[in-house]
Amino acid sequence: MAVIQNIGHTTSNWFFALLQWREKHIKEKNFVLILAFITGIVCGFAALVFKWLIHFISSSLLLNIDITGGNYLYLLYPLVGIIIVSCYVRYVVKDNISHGVTRVLYAISQNKSRLKGHNCYTAVVAASITIGFGGSVGSEGPIVSTGAAIGSNLGQAFRLSPRLLMILVGCGAAAGVAGIFKAPISGALFTLEVLMIDLTTVSVMPLLISSITAATVAYVFTGYDVEFFFAQSENFLTVRIPYVILLGVLCGFASLYFIRVINMMEGFYSRVKNPWTKAAIGGTILAVLIFFFPPLYGEGYNVITSMLNGDAGSVVDGSIFYNDRNTPWFIVLYVGGLCLSKAFATSSTNGAGGVGGTFAPSLYMGCMTGFFFSYLLNTMLGLDLSVKNFALIGMAGVMSGVMHAPLMAIFLTAELTGGYDLFLPLLIVSTISYGTIKMFEPYSIYAIRLAKRGELLTHHKDKSVLRLLKINSVIENDFKPVTPDMNLKQMVDVISQSNRNLFPVLDANENLIGVVLLDDIRNIMFRPDLYKKMYVSKFMSMPPAKIEIGDTMENVMKTFDTTGAWNLPVVENGRYVGFVSKSKIFNSYRRVLRHYSED
Repeated sequence: MAVIQNIGHTTSNWFFALLQWREKHIKEKNFVLILAFITGIVCGFAALVFKWLIHFISSSLLLNIDITGGNYLYLLYPLVGIIIVSCYVRYVVKDNISHGVTRVLYAISQNKSRLKGHNCYTAVVAASITIGFGGSVGSEGPIVSTGAAIGSNLGQAFRLSPRLLMILVGCGAAAGVAGIFKAPISGALFTLEVLMIDLTTVSVMPLLISSITAATVAYVFTGYDVEFFFAQSENFLTVRIPYVILLGVLCGFASLYFIRVINMMEGFYSRVKNPWTKAAIGGTILAVLIFFFPPLYGEGYNVITSMLNGDAGSVVDGSIFYNDRNTPWFIVLYVGGLCLSKAFATSSTNGAGGVGGTFAPSLYMGCMTGFFFSYLLNTMLGLDLSVKNFALIGMAGVMSGVMHAPLMAIFLTAELTGGYDLFLPLLIVSTISYGTIKMFEPYSIYAIRLAKRGELLTHHKDKSVLRLLKINSVIENDFKPVTPDMNLKQMVDVISQSNRNLFPVLDANENLIGVVLLDDIRNIMFRPDLYKKMYVSKFMSMPPAKIEIGDTMENVMKTFDTTGAWNLPVVENGRYVGFVSKSKIFNSYRRVLRHYSED
């Protein structure tokens, strides 16, 4: 035991010496670049291990699946997977690790970019089991939270400031996306558009370094093949642009449908308090959906690849409807059913206790939406729209709408498929889809949960800084309180001991019942004849408004703007706490803004 303690003590001393050496010899900005490179390497290998685990579990379970008919194992696998993951999270992890991207956003917005150490691996383990056993979710959310945790813990180990820690969190998230998809540009854009980290000279280099490094690791070990094989056999014609515009609008509404169903089902599962009841309900819904729609199993990347190569019949492989694979109208209805059921399958997976993201489901939904749109028009109107091209374009459209990230959607779709020849329609669909959903839903599927609680850090600099401020940090307590039964003489004595011109009036229970302004009594405070006749209860007034201790700073500033006041009292359930002033808030605001805007 003594030997172990000595080793630990020696290691601690060595690391402390390393920190001191770094502070003396390496500038902080340059050190961030080194850590970004290390983060990229670690996240690249994490993505490789993650993909291998998913493939190993899934291929092992589906080895003897018959594609020419229904498979009752689909009714068993998802439920078993969810139960295993629920036990793992409940008894091993003992922490909530779902909604990975949302938790990264929360860490940036509310927790000074600090993520727990176990987040570096727990989501990968849980998501591998969830997806491998058929959970209809994606691997990108878990790898983003894993990468962000790696960057955060690396930065914490070297005691970086919250501002630089935030950049490392973004580097980890970018590296996760780049490593899992072999898409370095998309990794950086994901961090900028979804995690909403500002594009500055300080942030852009670390993001690029980590993304490129992670993608390079993926290329070295898996080759240069794109994630989804897509052969551009049909050129895009400009006469198809009107149909592309229509698809953009459809993708916008498909994104809105996806977000609203996810939120509705999350609300449903949140009302079920017993975790095993959740697992039973969600697992059963998921299993039944997968039995009738086998393409909902797992990430669904095989089905996306088939669609991108125009193989419409493969969508019914492994289902009880296999014999209808050559009936066009049945394919239309079946793909339409997939589009409608995907959101329910994804939300049931996560709601039941599984762990996974909505990144892949949005790609899946987009592919099916684009395929459905073109295949339906071809069947109804006898057109010859390329179902392959429209399936690919739809991927960008729905992803743009669901994630509110049009640039990332464009480049990710191109990087995933190699479909750079379709850049113009990708631009059109992504832009129109994003514009359509913004009219109905101002936040992405990741940000909406935090936005509802007022905990979201955004690109809107003013709102972001206000959300970084807390009401407790700006409360002033040097105001002298008075009671309503004090006479004017006692009031003057209190004034002589104070350097303030405002006095809270409190009752016996310290509840705020009014205020006394020095300007309001200036005309009587020098009249001794009134000292025994005038009481605080006679000349006190009500404050224009009260601030509750739990109010957000954004609401506090709105109250100041509405009332025109310079000082407002803060109460907690009616009890006096202190005052907030505009000057104190503005000073704090300027300090935080300067800290997070340094370049």
